[in-house]
Amino acid sequence: MLKAFGITDQGKVRSENQDAFRLQVGPADTLLTAVLCDGMGGARAGKLASGMAADAFMSHAANSLDERSSAADMKAILAEAVSFANAQVYEHAFQELSCLGMGTTMVGLLIAGKRAVLANVGDSRAYLLSRGKLRQVTTDHSLVQEMVERGQITPEEARTHPRRNVITRAVGTEASVKADLVELRFTPSCRLLLCSDGLSNCVPDAELQRVLREVPEPEEACRTLLTMALDAGARDNVTVLIAQPGSEAKHG
Repeated sequence: MLKAFGITDQGKVRSENQDAFRLQVGPADTLLTAVLCDGMGGARAGKLASGMAADAFMSHAANSLDERSSAADMKAILAEAVSFANAQVYEHAFQELSCLGMGTTMVGLLIAGKRAVLANVGDSRAYLLSRGKLRQVTTDHSLVQEMVERGQITPEEARTHPRRNVITRAVGTEASVKADLVELRFTPSCRLLLCSDGLSNCVPDAELQRVLREVPEPEEACRTLLTMALDAGARDNVTVLIAQPGSEAKHG
């Protein structure tokens, strides 16, 4: 049995929400397909890119996953779903010149029983809470992450760096894109958090861990994290999605 909830908000500064998420729980609540996108390319194009990519991803992935899917199957499904979404956004940008250059981050998630596999493009993130400890399980495709890896800045400096929003990989900006694929063991003690940088730039990892440890229900935890981001100023759109063993899925 799976339980999941997602919520999105335009934040305190932006006039439009360019984030998008989708989630679907499969038969008998044992399968979950979810995706979170943060669009870019101007107000109209960013919102269009994230929504189009999320819909394209779900149309492929949700129909391909079943209880017999192995981890290798799930990785193949995710790679194909990301490629399909990339093609949809990239081709549309050439049909509508006002959308040229639009793109989006993407974190896609498949869960089948105790198997969970993630696909990541861009700087939206996935975190895993396991045995009370939270860790980021995706790697940001961003300029500041590359600077951290080269030792030029610290992770703490990256949080406030003036170029922290520059991403090095996105869905829809090139004819093809490669997603990072991450396989996880999804045990009864685990919780998965997917979020846009509107949350991760506002709420420290220690606070994310505290909420995920102390607030048991996904809906309440999502709303708590959103409130924390809004209280911190939420200069960007904020999207939060939590999945864990449980029952029904809801949308916020």
